[in-house]
Amino acid sequence: MTILQLPGWADVAAAAQRIEGYAHRTPVMTSRTVNEAFAADVFFKCENFQRMGAFKFRGAMNALSQFSPEQRAAGVVTFSSGNHAQAIALAAKLLDIPATIIMPHDAPAAKVAATRGYGGNVVVYDRYTEDREHIGRELAEKHRLTLIPPYDHPHVIAGQGTAAKELIDEVGALDVLFVCLGGGGLLSGSALAARHLAPECEIYGVEPEAGNDGQQSFRTGQIVHIDTPKTIADGAQTQHLGQYTFPLIQQNVDDILTVADDELIASMKFLAERMKIVVEPTGCLGFAAARARKESLQGKKVGIIISGGNVDISRYAEFIAS
Repeated sequence: MTILQLPGWADVAAAAQRIEGYAHRTPVMTSRTVNEAFAADVFFKCENFQRMGAFKFRGAMNALSQFSPEQRAAGVVTFSSGNHAQAIALAAKLLDIPATIIMPHDAPAAKVAATRGYGGNVVVYDRYTEDREHIGRELAEKHRLTLIPPYDHPHVIAGQGTAAKELIDEVGALDVLFVCLGGGGLLSGSALAARHLAPECEIYGVEPEAGNDGQQSFRTGQIVHIDTPKTIADGAQTQHLGQYTFPLIQQNVDDILTVADDELIASMKFLAERMKIVVEPTGCLGFAAARARKESLQGKKVGIIISGGNVDISRYAEFIAS
């Protein structure tokens, strides 16, 4: 039986140094309206302003920057609905590494176009009938590529944790932190950072109501697999947590919450109207959950990670107009 070597705080700290100069130090924004409504101090870590528009660049850059010369020459392969795809493609371009990206046929057009624009070779599959992980393993074996999955990899997890590290470094220890949850890379990495920098902080992962595999896993104590959830939060249409992310979430997270799609749309509208920022549905998960439980946050210092802003403009307009 293989014993996993889980990443820790030291890996997050090392990742922060490794990606410095490549990743943006994204802004932390506040809203007087939100603070008054919550009767709390709320800080938004805006990863929609990260390179390629999402936090995923952090983990991708941290992982690819550790490739050996042989790995760099052969190339990288990954699978993703969009943000990790773009992140790997961009990081690979910056490091001169060939990149093959496996994307679902119904991935947002803007994300597919951006991935190709960064130089990624896109391989399309049907997310409802085909197994992207199997396709990835086959391509890796056939072409000697290094497979870097979207979330279940120690270097990816450590890189994602730098978002929470930056947030706490800037605003100080938090009482509560809300983090989007798909496969768990951002949540598990952020939890490592928060547990070290703010040990008393309550940490909540938030996923779509239609895809609550993380919540089920957290409460049953074992990884639960589900069918691909039908939700507008395409970045959280994962089917299960990972062998690395799940134990880290078990160890460091207080609970997993869920929100409905209509709550995501309401949060998108608010962020656009009152804070003037474009956030994709997945990026609204943390804020939507915080809004739903704002009474319990009174008098607290609250952190919310906005995971990304990559959304088709036409689709975004439909959401805002609904």
